[in-house]
Amino acid sequence: MASLFVIQGSDQGRRYDLDDDAISLGRDNDNSIQLHDNEVSRHHAEVRSDEEGFLLVDLNSSNGSFVNGNQITEQLLVNGDRVQLGRTLMIFTGSDDSSSLSLADEVDIVGQSASAAGSRIIHSMSHEEGSQIIESFNESESPWLARARSNLQIMYRTALAVSHTLDIDQLLHRIMELIFEWVEADRGCIMLLDQQTNDLVPKVSRNRRQSEAREKERLEISRTILDYVLEQREGVLTSDAKDDQRWDPAASIVKMGIREAICVPMQGRYGIVGVIYIDTYTAPGRFVQRAGNKFSEEHLKLMVAIAHQAALAIEDTSYYSAMVQAERLAAMGQTIATLSHHIKNILQGIRGGSYLIEEGLKNEDNDIVRKGWSIVDKNQEKISNLVMDMLTFSKDREPDLVPSDVNEVVTDVLELMVVRAKTVGVELKKNADEAMPELLFDPELMHRAILNVVTNAIDACETSDPGRVVVSTEHSAEDGKVRVIVEDNGGGIEEADLKRIFSVFESRKGARGTGLGLPVSQKILREHGGDILVESTLGTGSRFILELPAIIPDPSNHSDTLAGFRIE
Repeated sequence: MASLFVIQGSDQGRRYDLDDDAISLGRDNDNSIQLHDNEVSRHHAEVRSDEEGFLLVDLNSSNGSFVNGNQITEQLLVNGDRVQLGRTLMIFTGSDDSSSLSLADEVDIVGQSASAAGSRIIHSMSHEEGSQIIESFNESESPWLARARSNLQIMYRTALAVSHTLDIDQLLHRIMELIFEWVEADRGCIMLLDQQTNDLVPKVSRNRRQSEAREKERLEISRTILDYVLEQREGVLTSDAKDDQRWDPAASIVKMGIREAICVPMQGRYGIVGVIYIDTYTAPGRFVQRAGNKFSEEHLKLMVAIAHQAALAIEDTSYYSAMVQAERLAAMGQTIATLSHHIKNILQGIRGGSYLIEEGLKNEDNDIVRKGWSIVDKNQEKISNLVMDMLTFSKDREPDLVPSDVNEVVTDVLELMVVRAKTVGVELKKNADEAMPELLFDPELMHRAILNVVTNAIDACETSDPGRVVVSTEHSAEDGKVRVIVEDNGGGIEEADLKRIFSVFESRKGARGTGLGLPVSQKILREHGGDILVESTLGTGSRFILELPAIIPDPSNHSDTLAGFRIE
């Protein structure tokens, strides 16, 4: 399906599907797509669908509609087009029928025995070895070739710096360090455009001559240069500014001690994201014997290329942030939808029980009151379990390891579930390892983990006749593990579902399940250094193995902490 994905602006991270013949975009809430952008008109533009594709039509907006930086009245959109309305920048993704085609019939991965003409590896090379190609030239090469090699090495190292970080601040500092290694600049600054105000904001500044003993010199950058670079979208090299006829003699550049300067735009795929500025500096009133220009046109070309690489990295990082935000919003929407549906069912149960209690009190009928209270109490337990699962899953915590008895925890769980099991006609059975030693674990968390698995097992056996759930414990001194095994004779789990049962909100119980139980149990076991293993046969039943390290308390230490323990 075609869509518009917001990568800049107040609605960053949102994706809008273009599933109607006409989609209106604007600031008012009666639009198909409402953009929370003050520079977007109330009814700004419309996307119309026909046989040719999707047509963007400007609706006489105040600030215009732009596609790939060009103002349009109407424009047929193609995959990857950048649509800008006000300060909101969106990427258009068109529907591609070819994407549904499978390459499985065209590509085969075969073993050596299946290949008629066997191939062999004749040489291999690591990433580190491959990167040395830049340094493998002969030292007696010509000056031109030496400069070309040096520039190639600079761009290669810039590409490495760009690809190794998603942190913009770290990236900009590294870019500035590399520039100062290659260019004899005295001062430098990288500034980024603020998306909201469109003003340049300094992010990185450096002064080669700065020392701890000297008071920090203030870097003053000519507005004349910055305006020219942003408006013309081209880099500039200026030397002896008072002799440069392009600049107004009354402009700020003449009044400062700048001898040479390079300022280049950081031009990315979607526009300018900032500028890089470097200069050589002589304080006003100070005489310096000139020894030739430090900056050349070659330096300018190199700086333009470096700025472009940095801009692409910044845009990629911003796009990545937008994707993360979109996934977060999608997860929030799924969470709210799933939990609100489950909570609604619980509240309906409480409302029904409350109605029976009210009717029983009116008629002084204790039987109706007891029945109503039983319903309320059951739903109170459901909402309590739901809240506890939400808290456990959403918060990372270190288990409170105290000497505890696994068999005792299992017994508590079964006693809690015996009424529910009888109600649905499921037999609960316990096979405890009587030689189980006292171990260090968090009994509260393990109780919740076992409870969730046993609850699922009982639910799985509701259609079995008779249903049976067996909970066993075992301690293995050989591998230093303790296991709680929950077996049921339910319908089993399909092989395709086995990989998804520990995913959040994956549930096969319909309205009765939240999809939190098994993920919470897995999280608890992993926090203990263990895990949950699953074995299941469709139509026969399932076997869940809750496994964790058997940590034996040290009798000489009574602090009940990790300070004294041994692992078998």
